[in-house]
This record gives sequence, structure tokens and C-alpha cells, in this order.
Amino acid sequence: MSSPLGTDTGIRRLLAAAGQAPSVLNTQPWRFRVVRGEFAEVLADHNRRLRVMDPRGRSLHVSCGAALFNLRLALRVAGCRPLVRLLPDPGDSTVLATVRSAATASPSARARALCAEIPLRRTNREPYTGKRVPPTVLAELRQAAEREGATLLVLGRNSSAELLEYVAMADEELATDHEYLAEINAWTIDGGHVDGLPRAVLGPKPLNDPAPIRDFGVTRPGQPRPSAAFEPWPQLAVLTTPGDGPVDWLRAGQALQRVLLTASLFGVSVSFLNQPLDLRDMRGRTDPHHRRGHVQMIMRLGYGPPVPRAPRRPPAELLYEPDELVAV
Repeated sequence: MSSPLGTDTGIRRLLAAAGQAPSVLNTQPWRFRVVRGEFAEVLADHNRRLRVMDPRGRSLHVSCGAALFNLRLALRVAGCRPLVRLLPDPGDSTVLATVRSAATASPSARARALCAEIPLRRTNREPYTGKRVPPTVLAELRQAAEREGATLLVLGRNSSAELLEYVAMADEELATDHEYLAEINAWTIDGGHVDGLPRAVLGPKPLNDPAPIRDFGVTRPGQPRPSAAFEPWPQLAVLTTPGDGPVDWLRAGQALQRVLLTASLFGVSVSFLNQPLDLRDMRGRTDPHHRRGHVQMIMRLGYGPPVPRAPRRPPAELLYEPDELVAV
């Protein structure tokens, strides 16, 4: 079987899968370059990096790691074994990974099932039911994270309540940062865009205090967002990595996407509460030492209603063009 990297149709299918990964504020900060039909490069599009919210580029790397996982999975389902090298050139911050197509290999049933979830997965910012995610499914999510070198810690009720208070304090501090709010506002816009977060995917304004959802604070003249009460005891989890550098962030992104696709496979909804992480990155703070590692994502798990998908750029836009990317 020939590699999909060797044909235009194969490349389009791979890019379509990779481009449906989640990303911070749906910035989709990635490009891809296919070299001689032999391997693909995952490139950071620094023009799409959030300069205020993400000064270290951590969220950009996590986002690109999620796209890398989709690319790997699509190659696997196409009958190829992907060989990945992270940060192949330490002197070039643009090239985040190379992916070669090795010997043919039959995909597992789980790989096929996860790949089928790529276009179905959504970030669900609606209120969830009171139903708890059962231990058997939580075990699947933990295993998914572990397969990518990360750890998923599911918090109990008391720990979740403490974390929600921490999220609320971070929200209060960020609400006074006008540059931060302007950056969020720039990426939460309606219209015919292929990126960013339109109002339809933001969910309602939370009535709870502390809120188990990010209130983007977006208001448009004549278009008030509805308000709603969210579940009083949200089920929270954190994704951690042993280190806190670019390689760890890329691994976190791959682990995140494997977890999200596994959650989608079991009908579990997920949204994010990363305000404390934004604040940590913006203020140059460091995590206290913890044997479970550095927190890279804060996740809310549960069962929500069907929601629309955020827009995506077409595969043709994801191919690298010379002079488009700005290395930093």
C-alpha cells in the first residue's frame, strides 16, 4: 500500500483530519509541509499565536500537538505506521515535528473508531446533566493520556470545588487586563470566518458563582447571550506532564486529543477552564513542585446536549507557502 503522503488526495485527507483538532480560541496555529512525498512537517504558525495570553507559546504547542495526533491517527487508519520526531531542529522554533510513513500496518479497531470521531468531536460549553462519568469510562480516559506520556487526574468533589474557586480568582484578575480581553474579543467574532469562536459555540452566560465554564464576556449590540444555570458539582480533571517545556507541551497536545476522541467515543462532553494557566503563563509564574507533574489543561467532563462545531480552515489553506511563517 502506498503512503497517502505520496498523492494529492491522500495529503488532502490527512490535512482535513489534522485541521479538525482543537486549538486555543480556535486559532488553528498550524501549517503542514510535505517533503518529496516522503514525510510531513508540522509547522507552528506564529502569526496565529496569542501574544498576550500565550507569551511562552505553550498553548500553541499544545494545539499543534493535537493536530499532530490527528495526523498520526489518519496515517494509521490509512494502513501506515507513523514515525514521529518532535522538534527535529532545536534552532528552528517553526518546525515542531516530522512524521514519516513507515511500513504498512493494519489499524486496530480502536484506531478506526477514534479516527471516526475526529469530525464529530466538539468542545461543549453548554450546561451538563447531573450524571457522573462512570469509573469504567474514566479509566479509559486515563489510559488514553498515559499512552501519550501524560497523566489525567480526575478530581473529587472537594478538590473540584477548590479548583473552581481558583478559576474564579484567575477570572477576576484577568478581567482587569484590557489587552487580554481585547485579544479574546478579537477571536470571538461572528461572520463568515474559518477560525475563531462564533457566538453559537460559546454557550450561555453562566449564572453559577463560581462558574464551571469560561465566560468570554462577549456582548454584541442587539445580540444578547442567554444565561443558564450550570451543574452545581462539575466533574473536573487536569492533564499533567512530567516537564514543562516545548516537547512536554507537544506531548500534552497529543494526549489531550487522544483523551478527547476517547471521550467523544463514549459520549462524554468536554470543555475547558484554563484561565489559571493563562494567568500563570502571562505573569511568568511557575508551578509548585508536584509529583504528578505540571498542569497543562483543566477539563470539565460530563454529558451535554448536541452543539455546533467551530469553523475550520479548508485543507488547502494548511499547506505551507514560503514566507508565510514568522519564526520567533
